[in-house]
Amino acid sequence: MSVVIDDVMVDEELMEGAYNAVNVCLRIKPHEKVTIITDERTHDIAAAICNEAQKVGARCNKFLLEDFSPRPHVDMPQPILDDLATSQVSVYAAWGQTGELRTRMQMTKVVTEHRLRHGHMINVNHQIMKEGMRADFNKVDEISTRVWNLARVAKKVVCKTSLGTHITAELSPKLKWLKTSGIISPDKWGNLPGGEIFTSPANVNGTFIVDGVVGDYLCAKYGDLQGTPVTVEITDSRMVSAHCDNKELEREFWDYCHTDKNSDRVGEFAIGTNIQLKHVIGHILQDEKIPGIHIAFGHPYSEHTGADWTSSTHIDVVGTRFDIWIDDLQVMERGEFLI
Repeated sequence: MSVVIDDVMVDEELMEGAYNAVNVCLRIKPHEKVTIITDERTHDIAAAICNEAQKVGARCNKFLLEDFSPRPHVDMPQPILDDLATSQVSVYAAWGQTGELRTRMQMTKVVTEHRLRHGHMINVNHQIMKEGMRADFNKVDEISTRVWNLARVAKKVVCKTSLGTHITAELSPKLKWLKTSGIISPDKWGNLPGGEIFTSPANVNGTFIVDGVVGDYLCAKYGDLQGTPVTVEITDSRMVSAHCDNKELEREFWDYCHTDKNSDRVGEFAIGTNIQLKHVIGHILQDEKIPGIHIAFGHPYSEHTGADWTSSTHIDVVGTRFDIWIDDLQVMERGEFLI
């Protein structure tokens, strides 16, 4: 059944996830101003979230990206950045297009400088709103906090899978671990649905079998990689080879990871903690939160982790069914937490 909100037809099944976003994750208050950035493809989800925010009593300014100029955009429209700068909360619920990473970096720069509670919902769809966004985020936060407390003082994380992943991440006390469990604070914007902890690793070596998904625009093109996994070899944090039976994916992934001098460097090392999620759906926004390991090549979120380098690219790769040890303590077996 559907309802009409602001002249937009909205599936009532979206409302529970929208309620969670506003009241549990972002904890919007009556006196606050909210900026929502959306597009034609995701407009109904944005309308549902805006509607929940207005129920709380907040003032909500919703921007449709196509209203400014044809996409893909080179820069985030200035009126949106100006509105963000005077808001306390923001949501990006839009479908990313090739070459628009720069616009999202401009957006998150304002978000970080003005300490907004920002929910990042790039490429969010109805399935995610009806699955991942219906998680009990208070329970996700509990397990995230337990894992974060172990990881933030550890020297290394080792992870293995039956498919052949065997990777060791060496950690530095100078590089900060972040918790983005879905409960979003002004200290760090987070993806919605949430459920991960991450850092920028000091060094990474080993083999990573990507049998989940690859990120950015390649995710929409190739989806679930269970049948065509990518094998990535990493030496001193640099990708030295990538092999896949799908040669088009292999070439596109390799080219993406050689866009600039740091595009092949491991910038993010993360542990998924959304215990609501049990299977890959072929969508990076949700799949990277499945309990397990994902890493990203490229930008290390320097502004939050403390890494002293940058990149113009960032692409996540997700594996499944991990055994994980933080220092010598095994915390996961075949994708199930032991703590």
